[in-house]
Amino acid sequence: MKFSIKASIAAIFIFCNAFASDINAKVVSADDITWGYLNPLRGELSPGAANLWGDRTKDTATGMLVRFKKGFESPPHIHNITYRGVVINGLMHNDDPSAEKMWLPSGSFWTQPAGEDHITAANGDSNLIYLEIDSGPYLVQPSAEKFDNGERPLNLHRDNLVWLNNHDLHDIKAEGVKSSFLWNSNSTLGGSMVKLPVGFNGSISTQASEFRMVVISGEINYRANPKNAVKNLAAGSYIESTGQFSHKITNQTDREVIIYIRTNAKYQVI
Repeated sequence: MKFSIKASIAAIFIFCNAFASDINAKVVSADDITWGYLNPLRGELSPGAANLWGDRTKDTATGMLVRFKKGFESPPHIHNITYRGVVINGLMHNDDPSAEKMWLPSGSFWTQPAGEDHITAANGDSNLIYLEIDSGPYLVQPSAEKFDNGERPLNLHRDNLVWLNNHDLHDIKAEGVKSSFLWNSNSTLGGSMVKLPVGFNGSISTQASEFRMVVISGEINYRANPKNAVKNLAAGSYIESTGQFSHKITNQTDREVIIYIRTNAKYQVI
């Protein structure tokens, strides 16, 4: 009887641990996203928007997808908060109203400080970005209310990104993988992009209390743990985890994959 009780307890312990590893991760496929409007009052004149995490209408950090029709150009405006943008698809321009267009393709990155007057334009057949804020709500306000919050904007074309590899970084263990650091807001929270080569078969391991990934270009096959089915995740798909976790990823396509990562701790690509 004692052996039976111990065996039962052990089985329950194993089951709970397996279940915990599942609930510590969230996966949102680009195919399953429910779209709304960035500015619901403008309806179809507004860019489309979909929260991946957080809630852009509340006082909280949020990551969202925003899509624009070809030829979109906003009127000059400001935002109440600073945001970051990563181009997933198309051609985007974000700058002062008088600036000449500098089109940013997929894999480019920009920051828009709170209070700065600017426009946003799109020129691809289809245009999609990942937009991220550290606090909300995300509001559009008239240029007349512009102010200087001390930050300066950044427009970083993908051709100007600096990529480091496994010979440069201790946390990149896999051959052919590259990483580019983008930003940090304090001693721990920051953002980077990781480039996975054709044929990559490995994992991104983390112990972070906040770990978020967005597929920026290409497609990956993803598995949360060996018991889960493999999911095909296209650009715009989202993955998050909490605590110790190993994200199993393969690139079986004929092109490189770029993933954006927001986290408050180090991670390893193995």
